[in-house]
Amino acid sequence: CRISYDPTRYPKYIPEAYCLCKGCLMGIFGEENFHFRSTPVYMPTVILRRTSSCAGGRYVYTEDYVTIPVGCTCVPEPEKEAESVNSSIDKQEMKLLVNQN
Repeated sequence: CRISYDPTRYPKYIPEAYCLCKGCLMGIFGEENFHFRSTPVYMPTVILRRTSSCAGGRYVYTEDYVTIPVGCTCVPEPEKEAESVNSSIDKQEMKLLVNQN
């Protein structure tokens, strides 16, 4: 995990998760599968943010909501539509035919 630091925030230090892999580790041997992707999971969190300078030995803080990454999960990669794949192949074939003539 990473540690986020902000001296004007309470808490000053917040641990943040990040994904170690692009794909997802699957199966009994934990092999990386690229049909899925690792995606961060976020959680809204309340912090206190310092808003003014010290007056009479005290700071003024306000509530603020931040979203922090707390873990990772696997989501399937979107499948390419067969029609769009075929249409790009058709376009390449058309270019070859035009260039040959």
